[in-house]
Amino acid sequence: MVKMSLEPVQVMSGQVNELQVAPSSNGDSRGPWEEKEEFDQDHLGLTTKPKPVSLTVTGRRVRKVEGGVFFPKPENAVTIAVSSRVLFRTEREQKVFEQKGVEEYLRYQVEHENEPFAPGPAFPFVKALEAVNTRLRELYPQSEELFDIVLVTYNHAHVGIRLINTINHHNLFIERFCMTGGSSPIGYLKAWHTNLYLSADAEKVREALAEGIAAATMFMPEKLTEVSESQLRVAFDGDAVLFSDESERIFKAHGLDKFFEHERENEDTLLDHGPLKGFLEALGKLQKKFYAKGHRLDCPIRTYLVTARSAASSGIRALKTLRAWGLEIDEALFLAGAPKGPMLEKIRPHIYFDDQMFHVEGAAEMGTIAAHVPYGIAQKHPRKKSADVGK
Repeated sequence: MVKMSLEPVQVMSGQVNELQVAPSSNGDSRGPWEEKEEFDQDHLGLTTKPKPVSLTVTGRRVRKVEGGVFFPKPENAVTIAVSSRVLFRTEREQKVFEQKGVEEYLRYQVEHENEPFAPGPAFPFVKALEAVNTRLRELYPQSEELFDIVLVTYNHAHVGIRLINTINHHNLFIERFCMTGGSSPIGYLKAWHTNLYLSADAEKVREALAEGIAAATMFMPEKLTEVSESQLRVAFDGDAVLFSDESERIFKAHGLDKFFEHERENEDTLLDHGPLKGFLEALGKLQKKFYAKGHRLDCPIRTYLVTARSAASSGIRALKTLRAWGLEIDEALFLAGAPKGPMLEKIRPHIYFDDQMFHVEGAAEMGTIAAHVPYGIAQKHPRKKSADVGK
């Protein structure tokens, strides 16, 4: 079993392969950049959305309109809040903090602020989000319906300079920061209308879930499978992730036969929603924007259901629930208890969500970046090595 840890995120022995995206991955509606304009500080404070033009600020390209730099309102965007400890590799700095305390930690960060952090487990996912934004801007230049990434960190503001330098170094389009100086970020996540929160801190992830915010703890495998540069791929477990843990509770309490009986008797009764249903809805909303422009077959977002449910015995209820919710899953894999790792290796998702660490570790063994959703009955009864076809 691959060794994994929460504090800090364990990193693989090699380097993360960065996704190569078009120069306009920041959301510009045009192709190659042809113009550079001087940045006018007096033009901030956008109230209308006139015709966009290109702009370069400190070597990075952003999108400018008459009256300012264009950023979506949080309530209109799909907001992804990412901890600095999963976006970047900060294990060395974490050791300084743990061994020498906060003052030495801050001193170390200032002394090294011109040294960019290396990519962490969320880095390929964020690059893929920006690649999708590029396509959205080409099709909908004036729309605010796109991914908006917020960097969330417990760090003191002094560390912000190094984070900004790192973002510029990797040419990421992240302008929204939340540096809490050790305080909980959960209240800020609600203010940002956060659709998904990714962190290395399992306690804060549980806190976010308790507040109704989709959240997961990220892990990085020691080896890493290459992922698509042109298509965002997100894979979900079913029970206790997209759906509630209702059926899982039946399995844990009464066994597999009773679980199958329960699912047959309730196949026309919709499952209740799970913690990541809203995020799947947000992905589906953006997918439909591509479908409306004739890009269903080459849509840059693809979703997967990877569940240990069996198709004939318990899969129909899951599919009926998704259909009733108006949600489309591009691919559904009902594994009937077979290991998920080999399937995920073929899918090569940018991120896979599961409520059981057993499956997260199995995915990591095969090189998949997986995220744990600490929700439901499985947290009280961790799965052992034996087969589990109910989940």
